[in-house]
Amino acid sequence: MSAPADQALAGRHALVTGGARGIGLACASALLARGAQVTLLGRGRDSLQAAVAGLSASEPTAHGRAGFVPADIADMASVQAAFEQAARQFGPIHILVNNAGQATSQPFARTDAKLWRDMMAVNLDGTFHCMQAALPGMLAAGWGRIINVASTAGLIGYAYVSAYVAAKHGVIGLTRSVALEVARKGITVNAVCPGYTETDIVRDAVANIVAKTGMSEDQARAKLAERNPQGRLVQPSEVADAVAWLALPSASSINGQAISVDGGEVMTG
Repeated sequence: MSAPADQALAGRHALVTGGARGIGLACASALLARGAQVTLLGRGRDSLQAAVAGLSASEPTAHGRAGFVPADIADMASVQAAFEQAARQFGPIHILVNNAGQATSQPFARTDAKLWRDMMAVNLDGTFHCMQAALPGMLAAGWGRIINVASTAGLIGYAYVSAYVAAKHGVIGLTRSVALEVARKGITVNAVCPGYTETDIVRDAVANIVAKTGMSEDQARAKLAERNPQGRLVQPSEVADAVAWLALPSASSINGQAISVDGGEVMTG
């Protein structure tokens, strides 16, 4: 008999990077609601602490518990130390959600080496570091879920964010490669690719459009929403529901996929 929907991840420990806000916080809430113990990882101790307090207040006590560990995902030693601390708190990590990301807009001709390196460090290197830290425990347990929050930018091109696009394409390539390596070991590796989503990254993009074009904030938001055939921005909870589904035991046949959550903006098949 399968576990009730709200306890499907009972006994599992999930770690969510970039978990203090936006998609990461929504993922943490969705995983907690399914019974997982959840560790939020990020750079800001105060924001992580506030996020955990909010989750603990909003989720029923019958669901999972939340904690946090501070770390810079661009630094391998920082990641390893944080994962070890998380494991001491809630046990081995069974579910990794690589959500932390950053986008900076710049024409390619003005994309210097620092901007390029910064985009790779957070969006691609950070994903690599966290996967390397999580995989040994999953292999030992014979069970694991790695869900990389990529972007539709990992599937198609977008102008003026070439470094970000290249990094997210790298995340999807990494996802597919590792998925093949661990396919017979009880571990799945998938990517979720949101379109423009109501997050800090989109708010920054709106501010950039306003500054450069003179559009109003509403006009800039509408311009971004035009890319979605549904004519709207994706909500963080919609991305989180896709992530939580991939974490379930019942999703064991879903492996090496890049699933778009974008209202139909990117259609592959």
